Amino acid sequence: MLVKDIMTTNIAALAPDNTILDAAKAMQAHNIGCMPVCQPGGKIAGIITDRDIVVRNIANNGDPKTTLVKDVMTKNVITVDVNTDVNVAADIMAKNKVRRLPVVQNGSIVGMLALGDLATRNILHAEAGETLSEISEPSKPMNMMQ
Repeated sequence: MLVKDIMTTNIAALAPDNTILDAAKAMQAHNIGCMPVCQPGGKIAGIITDRDIVVRNIANNGDPKTTLVKDVMTKNVITVDVNTDVNVAADIMAKNKVRRLPVVQNGSIVGMLALGDLATRNILHAEAGETLSEISEPSKPMNMMQ
């Protein structure tokens, strides 16, 4: 089975010059925690998560009304092609400890593949569970308040 068979195709995207506030409102409106950032024409420029907004902007006293998405997003995005086998995609997720992969065709984004897409379609139950456990390895808290 290929990524194109199970990916989400109705995706919302941001532009690099959108503000962090725009990103947060878009995530809220679509009930999602991650959005691709695209140049005109659909070329992927980055990806931003709700955690990026908190850790890279809010926690550093950034102003979400003036900080741009391009200043907070992850720029070196791991992607998969639409014709990638789902087993290969699951391996990529596990090796890179990511839960979502933008799906591209000819360099332009055409969908998103989430770990849940693998699990909810009864595909790769064992592999998806193993992938999830590898991805979900907890990080160690730093300087916990007492």
